[in-house]
Amino acid sequence: MSNSEPDNAAVERLPTILLTGATGYVGGRLLPLLRDQPVIVKCLARNPDKLQPVAGENIRIVQGDVLDQASLATALEGVQTAYYLVHLMSGSHDFEEDDRRAAVNFAGAAEQAGVQRIIYLGGLGDDADPNLSPHLRSRHEVGEILKSSGAEVIEFRAGMVLGAGSLSYQMIKSLTDRLPVMLCPRWLTTLTQPIAIQDVLSYLLAAIDLPGTGNRIFEIGSPNVVVYGDLIREYARQQGLRRWLIFVPILTPYLSGLWLALVTPATCEVGRHLIEGLKNPTIVRDPSALQAFSIQPLGVAEAVRLAIAESESAV
Repeated sequence: MSNSEPDNAAVERLPTILLTGATGYVGGRLLPLLRDQPVIVKCLARNPDKLQPVAGENIRIVQGDVLDQASLATALEGVQTAYYLVHLMSGSHDFEEDDRRAAVNFAGAAEQAGVQRIIYLGGLGDDADPNLSPHLRSRHEVGEILKSSGAEVIEFRAGMVLGAGSLSYQMIKSLTDRLPVMLCPRWLTTLTQPIAIQDVLSYLLAAIDLPGTGNRIFEIGSPNVVVYGDLIREYARQQGLRRWLIFVPILTPYLSGLWLALVTPATCEVGRHLIEGLKNPTIVRDPSALQAFSIQPLGVAEAVRLAIAESESAV
């Protein structure tokens, strides 16, 4: 018997996790951390070739599409815990309907496969707000649909994620880098509680071993409640930039989306949907995550510092 055979057998006895959204920002950052855990990770991909370079002893790439329920059966076979990090806003003409259908498909396939736990990353926002944006309303709806699977659903609700490569951070960075004087819409005065990508990943990892207590919603954010304008000012301060913000009431979400398309990597459509969500306060109203997890989230200034450092090291 070769020396590798016992190791291979040991790997096959490890618990199996499914990671969806592995080619996205959060999923792509989570995958290397999962690789170091004592688990087998299945990565769901419409195009497996994109993820083949990361395949390894405990990383398996499986073809599937959340919009095709039949394709999910193989992916979920033998899976105890599944990460649902899917968001179809960037590639859909009707992201609400597509996200709804994807969640229904996944919940049904997870129920058939006997998945025990689903870990989902959604968005902050008050469910009681009648003016909740379509983007945030859809994020909450997906969490509710996943509960129909019968699996225990751990739903994290986060606001803006601060980290190099995050679309929300790239919007702030691009605006501040390119515009010395900004005519700012009112949404830049909306209260928010952003969170560092490092803390998001810590919560997602810790959820694997969270004692089972049924479905839970955890609102996560930094210790600091700020407005979006403060994020621009903090980024400018750390970069040594002088920026002037002039607030005007005339930039509607649609016009703001067009404005962002001129100065950021985001498409106009995605920018518009994101901005529709920025009109709603995204703050932590339930602090139970701080009691359930031994994680002390970073402050906004430190999160911005780390994002800047990551951006510069990637150049």
